[in-house]
Amino acid sequence: MTTRLSIFPLHGAVLFPGLQLPLHIFEPRYRALVGDALVRDRRIAMIQPQRPVEGAPLFTVGCVGRIGEIEAMDDGRYNLILEGQSRFRLIRELDVATAFRQVEAELIEDDENEVLSYAQRGGFEEEARKFADRQGYSVDWDSVERLDDQSLINGVSQIAPFDPASKQALLEAENLSARCELLVQLMQFFGRSDGGEEIMTLQ
Repeated sequence: MTTRLSIFPLHGAVLFPGLQLPLHIFEPRYRALVGDALVRDRRIAMIQPQRPVEGAPLFTVGCVGRIGEIEAMDDGRYNLILEGQSRFRLIRELDVATAFRQVEAELIEDDENEVLSYAQRGGFEEEARKFADRQGYSVDWDSVERLDDQSLINGVSQIAPFDPASKQALLEAENLSARCELLVQLMQFFGRSDGGEEIMTLQ
C-alpha cells in the first residue's frame, strides 16, 4: 500500500521512529508545508537530498513525523517538535502545484518488539563507552543502561556526530540488529580520527 507524503528535504537531518526532531521553520514554502499539515493529518516526511543543493535527487528512505508541540510566531515562522512515526521508502516524486515537494511512498513496517541479544547489547555499550571517552563526551551511563534497545540504538543513530551519508545508512538498515552492527562499525571508524578531519555534526 502506498501513500502520498509532503516532504521536508533537509540535508544532514535524519529522524528515526520513536524519536523527536526540533525544527525551526522560516522559509515560505515550508511554512506552507506546516500549515497544510496542520489542517490535514499533522504529518511531515523528513528525507535527505543526495546533495545539499536546491532540487537535488532524494535518498530512497526517510521517516514520517507527526507534528507534536508547535509554536506559531507572529511573523509566520514556526518552532515545532516532529515525532518520528514510521520509516518510508520513496517510490516516485509527484508533479504538484504546491510550493513544497510531495512524493508517493511505501511505509516500512518495522518490528517494534525487536530486541538485541544480550551479547549484542553488551558489545554495543562497551564500544559506545570507548567512543564517548575518545570524543570527550560526558554520558550518564546509568540512564543509558535503563533505555530499551529501540530507544538506545535509534537514539544514538540520530544524534551521533556522523556525516549525513553514514546517518542515512543507519536509517536504511534493514532492522535493529543490523543498525546496531553498523553503529558499532561507525563508532570504531570515527573514533580512530586524529581530529584533523572535519566531521559534520548535528546539534
